[in-house]
Amino acid sequence: MNYSLIGKIEKAKRYAEERHRFTFHKFEVTFRGDNNNHHVTFDNGKFTCDCEFFIANGRCAHTMALEHLLKDMLPEIQYA
Repeated sequence: MNYSLIGKIEKAKRYAEERHRFTFHKFEVTFRGDNNNHHVTFDNGKFTCDCEFFIANGRCAHTMALEHLLKDMLPEIQYA
């Protein structure tokens, strides 16, 4: 095995544990809900979700779950 790769693997493990190093600016994800899959995006501090609750309220369980999962790795969230 390439010994320099071993060092990089260890460094990657350390980085992965240091959540403050990451800031997500844009992504999209398929969220497997209890009843249906939902398309969720994040772009420039704003979430969107294709579920009816989000469309009516500007937040939903899917976006809030991602906020919780990515805590400290998202810029300030902008709500409508």
